[in-house]
Amino acid sequence: MCGIAGQISPQGLPQREPGFYDHILSTMTRRGPDQEGSYFDGACALLHRRLSVIDPGHGRQPMTLGGKTIVYNGELYNAPELRQELIDLGETFDTASDTEVLLRAYLRWGDRCPKKLNGIFAFAVYDPDRRRLFFARDPIGVKPLFYAQRGGSLFFASELKSLLCFPEILPVVDARGLYDLLFLGPGRTPGYGVFRGVYELEPGTCGYFDETGLHISRYWQLHDAPCTDTFEEASEKTRYLLEDSIRRQLVSDVPIGTFLSGGLDSSIISSVAAKYLGQIDTYSVDYRDNARYFRANHFQPNSDSDYIGLMEDYLGAGGHRIILDTDQLVSALFEAAEARDLPGMADVDSSMLLLCRAARKSSTVILSGECADEIFGGYPWYRDPEIRAVNGFPWAQTTDYRATFVAPELLSWLDPREFVDNRYQETLRQAEILPGTDPLEQRMKEMMVLNLRWFMQTLLDRKDRMSMWSGLEVRVPFCDKRIVEYLYTVPWGYKDHQGQEKGLLRHAFRDMLPQEIAQRKKSPYPKTWNPDYMAAVSRLLREELENPRSPLLDFLSKDALLGLCSENRSLPWYGQLMTTPQTIAYFLQLAHWMRSYHVELVY
Repeated sequence: MCGIAGQISPQGLPQREPGFYDHILSTMTRRGPDQEGSYFDGACALLHRRLSVIDPGHGRQPMTLGGKTIVYNGELYNAPELRQELIDLGETFDTASDTEVLLRAYLRWGDRCPKKLNGIFAFAVYDPDRRRLFFARDPIGVKPLFYAQRGGSLFFASELKSLLCFPEILPVVDARGLYDLLFLGPGRTPGYGVFRGVYELEPGTCGYFDETGLHISRYWQLHDAPCTDTFEEASEKTRYLLEDSIRRQLVSDVPIGTFLSGGLDSSIISSVAAKYLGQIDTYSVDYRDNARYFRANHFQPNSDSDYIGLMEDYLGAGGHRIILDTDQLVSALFEAAEARDLPGMADVDSSMLLLCRAARKSSTVILSGECADEIFGGYPWYRDPEIRAVNGFPWAQTTDYRATFVAPELLSWLDPREFVDNRYQETLRQAEILPGTDPLEQRMKEMMVLNLRWFMQTLLDRKDRMSMWSGLEVRVPFCDKRIVEYLYTVPWGYKDHQGQEKGLLRHAFRDMLPQEIAQRKKSPYPKTWNPDYMAAVSRLLREELENPRSPLLDFLSKDALLGLCSENRSLPWYGQLMTTPQTIAYFLQLAHWMRSYHVELVY
């Protein structure tokens, strides 16, 4: 994976201070520690940092062919087929890099080329003859791309920190950004980058910028269609598609491993990877003394440790256990916010950052299980009739609770309920559902769209930022667009086979897992249960609030925040992983982010 950034100004680039573009490149070093490159002409600057994974000796970027220049972050999993198709059309290749495949695909098919791609990507291609920049993002939204338009220029970057290096783009948060931070965070409205006038290219969209301005269009979306497959046929197709996706994503010229939680999704990926590679290094995270403090509940029925051991024995894998203590989790909170460029999922982020850092010592590429719960219906809100019947985001049902932390003078003109409901209704309208669809099937398709557009984006953002902070490439086989497209049409009864969450997936891979793993109930990403964590973050928040210059005091209620430090409710802030300790940590990340990024509130 890589980091990309740039600016196009058809009327001419402004003069910059010496070292200006070098500074932007330096902000992307963690994403691409192996190489850097740049391209300039009178109207365009393209910047690239590379993490070498495929054909390390070649594929340097920016890459220029046929008068067009590309910067690209991602991996194409259908690169072999595209390469052969292009060769059949008369193209010749100089490297084994998928960067060249992508650029030659653009030269051949122009703006239509994203429809030909299967992979994870964000890229930009510059045409100097037309002073035109074309850009696109992968269908599922695995790789990020932020942009901002100022005057006659377009600025873009893989991360907000790089985008903010341009003096034209200021770290201003207005009411629109506050709504996201306070009432939807750590989620973000699709397409918005929290800062005023900053946007994120949505998954499955592309666009171009030239002297006529900015033009954005959608090249991919989910379409509903009747499913004529029997359950056994659906099981066979699911197995074929997922195994094919995993196999394609095992291609690497550098060491590769998997994240292993002992759950269904990561165990399937690890088992298939071992089938093709013979042996696979696995990486797992746990917390010191967690067995002592863990308490089973509806959302987290069991802990991971024993199941990880079962899979390690089954695979004969080189298992790496990363055990974190409270001090490590707390100290990484602020680094995680800097990696994400925003307050995030608290210790869920910081533990992932530390896991990625440990994995990077022996692997450069990791396969991970994100997206399985979204498309197979694994979350509790898919299966609980009361939760799924609620009119609103099922993982964020605490708008009124969140509002209690907002300063009364702000609440006098903010309308959080209306804002959240509008975002929810907008998303529902994007769900294509065939007329006459059974109400339960309709709701499950709505749930899948809601989760793909919102909850999964938060998790993918987390995984990209925490991994790339350590120069680690994480691939997500369940995010193959072929799998997502097919699962959207599959009946809920198949996914709920034998009344089990992800029953279809369990059935499809039942012969590749120990029985205990194949039957294990859904358990989310592990969090710490140690009361020392609650004590530590509470102490830090109290210290923060005693500082009269704390940015939190400008828009939040001090009394409400102090009250949070002396309670421990099970009421979730965001999904099942963020309860009171993580809520406190979120506010700590928010304060740190506002100071570090010099955020100015304007409302």
